[in-house]
Amino acid sequence: MSRPMTLGVRALAFDDEGRVLLVRHTYVPGWHLPGGGVETGHTVTETLAKELHEEANVILAAPPRLVSVHLNDRVTRRDHVVVFRCDQVTQTAPKQRDLEIIEAEFFPVDGLPPEITRSSRNRIDESLGLAPPDPYW
Repeated sequence: MSRPMTLGVRALAFDDEGRVLLVRHTYVPGWHLPGGGVETGHTVTETLAKELHEEANVILAAPPRLVSVHLNDRVTRRDHVVVFRCDQVTQTAPKQRDLEIIEAEFFPVDGLPPEITRSSRNRIDESLGLAPPDPYW
């Protein structure tokens, strides 16, 4: 018997000022790209839009663009993360702390918080052409 592959999405979500969206969770340290797991019967783009709305009150202005796919082998060898670039996203209201998200903020790419996770920082650098693509999360 084998366990099925798991699939998640993350957003490189930029506002109209070119700032990138990061979130802080209640259950893991650091700042992360927003996203989540794709549930059975949902598409990656449906999940992406849902997670952006739930985690940061953000809506998409245009269809997201596929950037990369990564193997996240830190917990299991079956988890893959699909990264999308989302430009000119809009936050409809400031995000209030809830059971999952402590805060959601936009940061200039040259002023990222020191607590940003390595994977999130790597994906931002890759998207800006500052680092070569890495197939691992």
